[in-house]
Order: sequence, then C-alpha cells, then structure tokens
Amino acid sequence: MNQPGILELISFGPDGWGKALMAGAWMTILVALSGYAIGSVIGTFGAWAKISGGRGLKIAADTYTTVLRGIPDLLVIYLFYFGGSAAVTALGRLFGAEGFLGFPGFLAGSLAVGVTSGAQFTEVFRGAFKAVHRGEIEAAIACGMGRALRFRRIVAPLTLRHALPGLGNVWQVVLKESALVSITGVAELLRQTQVAAGSTGLPFDFYIVAGAIYLIISTGSGLFLRQAEKHFSRGVRRG
Repeated sequence: MNQPGILELISFGPDGWGKALMAGAWMTILVALSGYAIGSVIGTFGAWAKISGGRGLKIAADTYTTVLRGIPDLLVIYLFYFGGSAAVTALGRLFGAEGFLGFPGFLAGSLAVGVTSGAQFTEVFRGAFKAVHRGEIEAAIACGMGRALRFRRIVAPLTLRHALPGLGNVWQVVLKESALVSITGVAELLRQTQVAAGSTGLPFDFYIVAGAIYLIISTGSGLFLRQAEKHFSRGVRRG
C-alpha cells in the first residue's frame, strides 16, 4: 500500500489531519490572546508602579521585570502547571477527594504566558509614557483638564501611539511562547503536529506544515498591527 502524500495527509478529508491542525491553530491563537490580555493588564500596573508608585512599588516592579525576563518561559509554565496542580490536589483533599487533581492546562498556560509577557509589557508601556512630550501634558493641565480626563484624552492615546511598535513585538513573542503550552497537554498547534507526526511517521513534513501555519498567523497579525500603527499615527509628521 502506497504512503499517502503530504497534501492528502493535511487535507480535510476523513484520513487527513487538516481539521486537527486547524483546531490546533485556533487553540494557539486563543492561548496567545489570553496570555496577551493578561500580560497587558499586568504591564499596565507594572508601568504605573515604576512611573508613579512609591519606593516599595518601584522595587517590586523592578524585581518582577528582572526575574521574569531572566528565567526561561518554559520554567514559568512548569511552575504554574505543577504548582497549580499541587494546590488543587491539596484543596481537593480538604473536601475528601483522592488522588492527583490536575490544574487546567489552558489556564496554566495562559497565566504563565501572561505573567512572562507582563514584564515586557511593563517596559513597553513605561518607555511609551516617557516618550510623550511633557509639553502636551502641561497644555492639558493649562486647559483645566482633571487627572482622569487628562489620562483619557491625552496620556492614554499618546502612550498607545508610542507603544504600538513594541506591542507588536510582544505579540510575536507571545505567539511563539504559546507553543510551549503543549507540555501541559493543551491540544494547540504544536501538540497536534506532534500527534500527527507520530501517527504517520512523517515528522519533517508535518513540522514544515506547522511552521507555515505559524508564519501565516504571524504575518497576518503583523499586517493588522501595522495598519493599527498607521491609523493611530495619522497627522504625525515623520522625520
């Protein structure tokens, strides 16, 4: 019996792996988006702590960014998954449950990616805020804007404008980090590719296909972010 070709193997037919790979790609996007959202929230508070916080908050934020940028992302995922599983198991025993209780892989992966990317978000937001010209903020104060109104109309839009290139870079990093979540059993793209490669004995072919899918996702999202950057940079004179 002849070995099916790679095009047949990645098709959406009954013997193809197309549906599984697309489901894995969708899960990859979900993990990346969840981690990105969590990281943006953490980064917002981290940047605020570094810019306007007291001595204790600044030390805490500096420690957070130093530690998270200095340890492997895979280690953080392990800590969340196995640490979370240990906590859930201990909690379950209090209610009479027996045996090992696993922490949800998707939640562990999203939290881990969010916490690691939060350190990068912190520096992106902090740098973007520093790039806002002081005169623009002083003009808002002179117009009688309160702190909340000034933040909503002046500080936040200008900070976002300066942050967009960095936010695009963070997204690309988060997208690649999502592949590490496969160790928790989440059926994202890399995990589905491993299963397909093992089942067919064609690892090289399937990993090439996975690489192409990652590239499509990365390129498409990159184009979207560049359009967003152009939109928010309307009226800005370029040197």
